Amino acid sequence: MKGAIMSKETHGATPPSPLLDRSDSRVKHAAGVGESLSAFVDKVRSGDLGSLPVIVGLVIIWTVFTSLNPIFLSADNLVNLLFDCSTVGVISLGIVCVLLVGEIDLSVGSMSGFASALVGTLWVNEGWPVLLAIAAAIVVGGAIGALYALLLNRLGMPSFVSTLAGLLAILGLQLYVLGSEGSINLPYGSTMVNFGQLMIIPAVVSHLLALLPGLAIVLIGLRTRERRKAARLSAPSLSLLLARGVILTVVLELVVSYLDRGRGVPLMFGVFLGLAIAMDYALTRTRWGRSMNAVGGNREAARRAGINVRRIYTSAFVLCAGFAALGGVLTAARLASASQQAGTGDVNLNAIAAAVIGGTSLFGGRGSAWSAVLGIIVIQSIASGLTLLNLSSSLRFMITGAVLAIAVIVDSLARRSRVTHGRA
Repeated sequence: MKGAIMSKETHGATPPSPLLDRSDSRVKHAAGVGESLSAFVDKVRSGDLGSLPVIVGLVIIWTVFTSLNPIFLSADNLVNLLFDCSTVGVISLGIVCVLLVGEIDLSVGSMSGFASALVGTLWVNEGWPVLLAIAAAIVVGGAIGALYALLLNRLGMPSFVSTLAGLLAILGLQLYVLGSEGSINLPYGSTMVNFGQLMIIPAVVSHLLALLPGLAIVLIGLRTRERRKAARLSAPSLSLLLARGVILTVVLELVVSYLDRGRGVPLMFGVFLGLAIAMDYALTRTRWGRSMNAVGGNREAARRAGINVRRIYTSAFVLCAGFAALGGVLTAARLASASQQAGTGDVNLNAIAAAVIGGTSLFGGRGSAWSAVLGIIVIQSIASGLTLLNLSSSLRFMITGAVLAIAVIVDSLARRSRVTHGRA
C-alpha cells in the first residue's frame, strides 16, 4: 500500500521547470557578483587599496590635461609618452625589488649613466659587438649590486649609506670613462638607436598580444577555481571570471587600435611590459617572490622560518643594479648618445617615486612589478602635460613631489588601517 502511494506521488510530481533553472542560475550569478563586490569593499576597508589610488589619480591627471590641451590624449603623443616611460620604468622595476625587502638604492641614476657610458665606450670607441657591450654593462651593474648586499650582510652597513656612497663613486666612474670629450654619439641608424626611437610592434602582433592577458586571467582563474572546489573552498563565479577576461581583452584591444592611429605600440615599451610580467610572475608565483615579501614584512620571522635572508637581500640588490644598467642602455638608445648628463638630474628620484606612487610600500613587504608601470605612467603624464602647456619644469617637480607625498600618506594610512583591522 505504501509502495502504491509512493508510486502515485512520484508519478504525479511536477518536473522541474527550465524557467526555475534559469532563475536559479541568475540568483547564483547575482550572488557571485555581490560576494565579489563585498570582498572588494572589505579589502578597501582593511587598507588593502591595491592599485585603486593610482588609477584614480591617473584618470584625474589625464582629464585635467586633456581639458587644457586636447592634444594630450592624441595617439601620437601617447606613443611618445610610452617611449619615454620605458627607460626610467625599467629602472623602477629594480627599485621595487629593494623596497620589497625594506631597503633602498640611491645610486640607480648614476648606475644607469655609467652603463650608458660603458656601452658607448666599448661599442663605439673599442669596437666591441653591441650585444657584448650591453651584456658587459649589465654584468657590471649586477656586480655593484652584489657589493651593496655584501656591505649590508657582512658589515651591517645601512643601504642608505652604502648606495649614497655608490652614487658618488659611480658618477666618478662615469666621468672617467667618458673622458675629456664628455659624450659619445651612438651610430645613428643602428639597430640599437632605431630600437630606442623608431621600432614599433606590427599592428597584427600587437592585437594578438593584447589577447594574451585576458586569456591568461581566464585560464589561471579556471585552474584556481578547480583547485578551490577540490579543496571544498569557496570559488569565484565562472561567469564573473569570464567577464573579467572579456572586459580586459576589449580594453586592451581598444587601446592598441587607438595607438595604431598614430605610430603604434613602441617595441621598447613592449619589452618593458614583458619584463614587468616576468617580474610579476616571479614575485607572486615563486618561492623566491614569497620570500622577498616575507623578508620585507619581518626579517627575523623570515629567518626563523628557514629563509636565507642574506641570499634574498643579495638577489634584490643585484636585480636592482642590473635593471638600472639596462635602463641606462635604453636611455642611450633613446637619446642616441652617452653623455655626462645621462643618469643625473631627476632620473634617480623619478625611478624611486614611480615605484612608490604605483603602490610599493616604503616600509617593505608590499608591492608589485605593476607599481613601476603605473607609477612611471603617472610621472611621464605629468611631464608630457606640462610640456604641451609650455609651462616651467619647476611645476613638474612640485606636482610630482605633491603626488609622491600623497602616495606615501595613502600608504601610511592604509598600513595603519591594516594593523587596526588585524587587531580587530
